[in-house]
Amino acid sequence: MKRRCFGALLIPLALLATACGGKPAHTATTLNVGDQTGGDRAMLEASGELKNMPYKINWSNFASGPLLLEAVNAKAVDLGWTGNTPPVFAAASKSKITVVGAMHSSVAGTAILVPKNSPLKNVKDLKGKKIAVMQGTTGHDLLLAVLRKAGMSIKDVKVDYLQSAEAKTAFKRGDVDAWAAADPTTTQALDGGDARVLVSGQGLVNGLTFDIAAPSALADKGKAAAMKDYMQRLQRARKWVYQHPQAWAKVWAKDTGVPYEVALDAVRRTSGTTVRVAVDRAAVASEQQIADEFAGLKLIPEQFKFADFVDTRFNAGVPPSTTAPHSF
Repeated sequence: MKRRCFGALLIPLALLATACGGKPAHTATTLNVGDQTGGDRAMLEASGELKNMPYKINWSNFASGPLLLEAVNAKAVDLGWTGNTPPVFAAASKSKITVVGAMHSSVAGTAILVPKNSPLKNVKDLKGKKIAVMQGTTGHDLLLAVLRKAGMSIKDVKVDYLQSAEAKTAFKRGDVDAWAAADPTTTQALDGGDARVLVSGQGLVNGLTFDIAAPSALADKGKAAAMKDYMQRLQRARKWVYQHPQAWAKVWAKDTGVPYEVALDAVRRTSGTTVRVAVDRAAVASEQQIADEFAGLKLIPEQFKFADFVDTRFNAGVPPSTTAPHSF
């Protein structure tokens, strides 16, 4: 998947007084933000939160969380967001990443899909079947959780690691028996009549997404201050989204290319459930469980401490992760 760059979004800079002469000078802080289609940039723009920002943002768009984290590791991106599993794979490979923020959402849109007329009726029926999933994503985490609950393991199925677009094509062609996917893909497949849910992520995955920063950017006081402001704007934008589902669905549909009705269904499915939470002990412990499971299956090189990749400086004033709706 190729990265698509949206270029620089120029935003008025704040005025600061200089130390000598009392004359104002422009700040020069630029925050390089990684995003995914239908993500933060669209939300901030639709809610009006991009106005009057005291720093500049350079946006880059990525096809997935793992690709975004590669850019963070390379210092091409200062801050970006991913689902719950990409940070585990990145940390395991000793990437230079730091978890600085978290969101908790409903996982109703994360599911194992099968063709509408598939004979598969329950998880046990997946034994020996071919399942499409993108490695190192929330869908991957869900697949392991689903199999574990059913008393099965990854060895009981045939996993086909595919990028999202490839998985969609394979599913439509019937090249795979099932597909571990997430919204908006899930809603699009369901509304299109191509699929049905075999099992959803409810009660199986932790529903966390993370803001991930480059350590070098965190060491820059100007960028760190910009990150704090940026994440506060994101929280206000998310509140706006669920107060204006139809307006947001129009923006999301345009940004992702999915039909408006699909976008609206996806928004309504998680309406009011997405909240900013602290990267606290409970959140870290939940991620550690994911890391330990992947390590045990030799899907990541070795065990490690997820807490070593966390910076809690932005937790102040943020509710504990366990207070979120449908919390893990």
